[in-house]
Amino acid sequence: MKIEQIYTGCLAQGAYYITSNGEAAIIDPLREVQPYLERLERDNVKLKYIFETHFHADFVSGHVDLSKETGAPIVYGPTAQPEFEAIIAVDGEEFIIGNIKIKVLHTPGHTLESTTYLLLDENGKQHAIFSGDTLFIGDVGRPDLAQKAAHMTQEQLAATLFHSLRDKVMTLPDDVIVYPAHGAGSACGKNMSKETVSTIGNQKATNYALRANMTETEFIKEVTDGLLPPPAYFGMNVAMNKQGYESFESVLNQGMVAIPANEFEAVVEETGALILDTRKNTVFVKGFIPQSINIGIEGDFAPWVGALIADVKQPIILVTEIDQEEETVTRLSRVGFDNILGHLEGGFAAWQNAGYETDTVHRITAEAFAKEIKIGESKIIDVRKESEYAAEHVEDAYSKPLAYINDWIKDINPQEPFYLHCAGGYRSMIAASILQARGFRNFIEIEGGFNAIAKTTVPKTDFVCQSKTLKP
Repeated sequence: MKIEQIYTGCLAQGAYYITSNGEAAIIDPLREVQPYLERLERDNVKLKYIFETHFHADFVSGHVDLSKETGAPIVYGPTAQPEFEAIIAVDGEEFIIGNIKIKVLHTPGHTLESTTYLLLDENGKQHAIFSGDTLFIGDVGRPDLAQKAAHMTQEQLAATLFHSLRDKVMTLPDDVIVYPAHGAGSACGKNMSKETVSTIGNQKATNYALRANMTETEFIKEVTDGLLPPPAYFGMNVAMNKQGYESFESVLNQGMVAIPANEFEAVVEETGALILDTRKNTVFVKGFIPQSINIGIEGDFAPWVGALIADVKQPIILVTEIDQEEETVTRLSRVGFDNILGHLEGGFAAWQNAGYETDTVHRITAEAFAKEIKIGESKIIDVRKESEYAAEHVEDAYSKPLAYINDWIKDINPQEPFYLHCAGGYRSMIAASILQARGFRNFIEIEGGFNAIAKTTVPKTDFVCQSKTLKP
């Protein structure tokens, strides 16, 4: 028996590849399935089952394409109602893969179909669980995402999750390994560890939600406290995972269409496409196509695309570094953005060399900011998370998290100058590109963000003035 966790950092997502005696199972695969097919061939094993822990909200799974390519059936837990052929397992049902078994433990609460898969080894010993979004390392799945579909409140779902954990998961031996679907950085929980593997015993000792003697009322309160609104694309990803989707290869082929610079503007105008520039913020700042939105691929790319663009059907045309086109399309497809019309042939250099209009962002160093700033007079907008702002921020700065820019941008006075920063420059450049695309030119963005500002003499504080914060 062999278990491999295939972890994708930009999504904080774990898929699992399991083999035993010539047969394999894959749990929660990513959208692009070719790497799995190559792995199966290399290991000379047959894919017997594709297990889905639930209908994912934060990414599009590869289950449909993988089943078509291999003939392996897709397995869901009880109550799931996909719009394609699948095995809907019953609680306690066992599936044989080589010399091992996968046992279905129905653990509703995050969603009603949420299922934990228990692996029984060659000797029938309870070896590991694949807990999906039911149990994370240091946290549990948020209970608010399935409210509409379940016709339940988040409190009712949390109560359901409380019993799933205590009746199905916490009763397992302490040495059972825990393999979750996500780690730190995922929006599917709020307190996840950077660790991606643990044990039942360790989680009982360290996970706040598995505390001994914890009451149902305490669990509901603590699990629902501080939940931020889910990104807008979550519901659309659930629909794609439930209904099916266009093949990844089709999406990739379309995204790899090269659009010459002399045709680029016409295509944008005819289609209403959004120009998504995925270059580093340090490169983008020096020159870009007007109206472009910068979300760098070398950061939390896909989650920010989903949070800010929202509509997965939005037509998109890419501007990338040369040879990053395929990687960009792949990452967009993972979160359901399939309407990619192509990319600028030759990248930004081709546009620039053709003599077309370009734009820049006014950026200054933290040292220059320290010399210019007048605390109490200058307006400063901090686009980091509220928790980052609360820990420490520039004195008198306003907390305007990037995630809510579509809400707070309407309150910006286009005549009032302001400074803009995040932690390191990645998020503030996203905000800057959005502001300029909507006509705002009255700001200066700070290079290096708060990390650089903290090294200067600019006054800082952890005091939070309520008038300076923006609540979601």
